[in-house]
Amino acid sequence: MPAWSYADALAALSSALKFGIRPSLDGIRALAAGLGDPQDAFRSVQVTGTNGKTSVTWMLSALLGAQGLRAGAYTSPHLRSYTERIAIDGRPVEPGAFADAMRRVWETAEDGRRTTEFELLTAAALLLFAERGVHVAVLEVGMGGRWDATSVVAPAVSVVTGVGLDHAERLGGTLAAIAEDKAHVIKRASAAVVGPGCGDALGVVLERARLMGAPATLVLPVGGGGAGEAYREVRFDVRERPAAPGEPTRLRVAGRADYGGIEVYAPSYQAPNAAVAVAAAEAVAGGALEAEAVRSALAGVRFPGRFELACRDPVPVVLDGAHNPQAAARLAGAVEEAFGAAAPDLVLGVCDDKDAEGIAAALAPAVRRFVCTRAPSARAMEPRRLAEAVENATGRRPLVRGALPDALDAALALPGSRGVLVAGSLYLAGAARQLLC
Repeated sequence: MPAWSYADALAALSSALKFGIRPSLDGIRALAAGLGDPQDAFRSVQVTGTNGKTSVTWMLSALLGAQGLRAGAYTSPHLRSYTERIAIDGRPVEPGAFADAMRRVWETAEDGRRTTEFELLTAAALLLFAERGVHVAVLEVGMGGRWDATSVVAPAVSVVTGVGLDHAERLGGTLAAIAEDKAHVIKRASAAVVGPGCGDALGVVLERARLMGAPATLVLPVGGGGAGEAYREVRFDVRERPAAPGEPTRLRVAGRADYGGIEVYAPSYQAPNAAVAVAAAEAVAGGALEAEAVRSALAGVRFPGRFELACRDPVPVVLDGAHNPQAAARLAGAVEEAFGAAAPDLVLGVCDDKDAEGIAAALAPAVRRFVCTRAPSARAMEPRRLAEAVENATGRRPLVRGALPDALDAALALPGSRGVLVAGSLYLAGAARQLLC
């Protein structure tokens, strides 16, 4: 078969199965075996959780790189290009390399059209990591953990950032069921890192670690409850919160060493994620990290589509992919933290399978006015139906603009505008980023 272009790779992906979870890992295992089991060429870290897993993946890969390791990062979804999903040493792979890996994966699959898009992408990532000599690959779970394609690996470290009610129709209708599914990333011979977002599901995650004989590290805020003698602790403490969009959060993390003076250019909600990343990096290294390398690595991480300041003039425009009520509540706190009394106006677009009313209700206290639009996805909620959901949840009647450029123009033209927030979907944030950046 001749060489593929990036467009050929996109055409193949567009013909694959898009969504859903197979209740089996047989497909990805067969695909990996046909490629020579590339996942065996490096150590792996799996990162799952309802929120924060992409940020943890980025920060952890940066920390590992700062310790002299060649790190790969596999994330989803992307903002502009599929190549963003597969990064080595902090840089997305080249379109040509991505296309060639996809060609070989497609040729190996018995029938690419009966293989999920995520399985194809995961196999391509594993292949590229193996061929580029990656020492440690940090793999963000697509959904859940038990049947996710990334679970073809035997992780050295398994991370659960937190558990909330998301993808309930696929993972189970209760917090416990969702936690049990996610906790399956914890395997025998792995070390578990458990974030502070597990809440009432913490016991389920720790029980899985106990059954697997996996030593667990709990990440907790300073002053919070103790983990008990059975678990190692990593503590974090926010020292200074950003007073404007684009300013850093300053924090301290205490694990196997005391890492003070950390700056993360993001809202303070990223502090737990930074601490989880440090805990996971310590687990990979088997000991303390070099403190200055930790500070340098975390200060250099940027978070596209996660409270990202896209422009400052004529007013600040911030992009965020918050797509469930839990993430929206966290985003509302970040908005109030950075904007203060100058509440921004919100351009909102969500996918049809999301809790639009829950998202709107969570964001309502932090924004002035709503402009409803269509997220650039085949699963997007129709803007007028979204507007009805917003009005039901908040009692406010939003503006409706079907096209994102019109919605941005409308928000920027609102009288007394002090800023604009674009949220509800990473697809929406990515499209806005392309228009503004």
